[in-house]
Amino acid sequence: MSNGSSQVASADRGAWKSKLGFILAASGSAIGLGNIVFFASNAYQYGGGAFYLPYFVALFVIGIPVMIMEFSLGTMTGQSFPMALNRLVGKKGEVMGWFTMASALFITMYYITILGWALSMMFGAMGGLLTDPAVAPFTPFETPSGGPSATAYFFGLIATWKPMLAVVTIWVLTVLILWRGTSTIEAAVRVFVPLMWVFMIVLIVRGLTLDGGTDGVLYLFTPNLDGVSDINVWQGAFAQMFFSLSLGLGTMTAYASYLPKDADQINNSLLVSFLNCGFEYIAGVAIFAMLFVFALNPAGSTLSLSFFVIPQGIAAFPVGVKLFGTLFFFLVVIAGLTSAVSLVEGFAASIIDKLQISRTTALTMVLVPGIVGSLAFALPQIIDPGLSGNGTLGLTLLDILDHWAFRYALIFSGFMQCILIGWVFGADRLRQAANKYSKFHLGPWFNWLIKLVIPIMLGYVLVGTLIEDLTQDGGLYGSLYDLNAFEWLPTVIPLVWFVGSIALAVYLTFGRPTEQAPVA
Repeated sequence: MSNGSSQVASADRGAWKSKLGFILAASGSAIGLGNIVFFASNAYQYGGGAFYLPYFVALFVIGIPVMIMEFSLGTMTGQSFPMALNRLVGKKGEVMGWFTMASALFITMYYITILGWALSMMFGAMGGLLTDPAVAPFTPFETPSGGPSATAYFFGLIATWKPMLAVVTIWVLTVLILWRGTSTIEAAVRVFVPLMWVFMIVLIVRGLTLDGGTDGVLYLFTPNLDGVSDINVWQGAFAQMFFSLSLGLGTMTAYASYLPKDADQINNSLLVSFLNCGFEYIAGVAIFAMLFVFALNPAGSTLSLSFFVIPQGIAAFPVGVKLFGTLFFFLVVIAGLTSAVSLVEGFAASIIDKLQISRTTALTMVLVPGIVGSLAFALPQIIDPGLSGNGTLGLTLLDILDHWAFRYALIFSGFMQCILIGWVFGADRLRQAANKYSKFHLGPWFNWLIKLVIPIMLGYVLVGTLIEDLTQDGGLYGSLYDLNAFEWLPTVIPLVWFVGSIALAVYLTFGRPTEQAPVA
């Protein structure tokens, strides 16, 4: 490679102007749609207080150690995720890194589609979403609802082409925030992250001032030790923590690579983890207050809770319905946008480091397929008018891909990171590197967390989930939906994700030569 191309890439990588900017960006990446609603949904599903012990075990046993590992990869090498693994463990690490980044790109595509729907719902909240009866071109919603129905409004919305403009808008905003690298990312998160906290606190105040709002908070914080013996509670807590902290996506390594080598990554990991979990708890307070006031039973998914249940609760407010509805969806959009920025940056930084190209070229290479993919998930063609599944072609594509890519890619990435770093590079070498510039020193116990404890936990969840998916009645996930001429989707979609990710990983690893200096 020419020195000129290397200088271009190095200049485009940039650096954080301050530690605060990095912490805000990393916590903004961790805080997303899942923090606002998925934590509350899990806590409700697993009995409120029964969720706490497994949750905190997951935080300290899995979340913080893996974050220390991912942050340390960035500062030790000054490289993004695939290239950091290449420098530490060679080509086998790089191919794993690119598989992770390819999976993250698939996730980014449909994540931005969801944000486009949220932006459309935000504008709907300014109008009649939370005040007027709604209809949708599906059998359950063909007649006007008796009152405002967020569910009918949503399905009516996604059966039109309107959200596609919102999806493109979210992509444009994401790329604009990334245009000048760390400088524009830092400028955006200094506004967005504090706003997320402010708006969530506003929702807490509103929820607690409603009659019965404190009952929900008491349920959330009342321990129920009977549930602790349920293995599903532990599995739910581990999955929640891994997804919540944006681990296994390569984003944390990319962000950490813009820090100086003497950055205290143990302290940074603690700060980001506690900020993320603190936000989850205040979100839980706000949401549980509304759920109990309006006697709502949250469905298990992020999408249903954020688009149907919470808006329906806001619609029942005695005053300020449009204001609080708009504020809630604005909160969803900015929380999701900070996560989308980190997802795109993780992939863009990786191809900058690998191909030695400019940031503008890298963002273009992500933007073009990204928009195409996101628009595919917004396709409004009705394939299931009876709503046995998801109704439209786009939402069906999203649902099935989410089940496979999001459910397996992050945990598999975390599992393989621990194996490669723990056994090939050496967990003790990683621990010494992290301790070198840290006020808090990790003991030898950290080595065994990375080498044995975390891989066993993640491997158990991974294998158990796969067995459940492959042996369940009715075939693969989505096979029981009424898909008409699209019955092949449940088989083809996971293959496209898995084979496509492997093919891209192999091509970028072995088809594109890399010049890397070894790590001392």
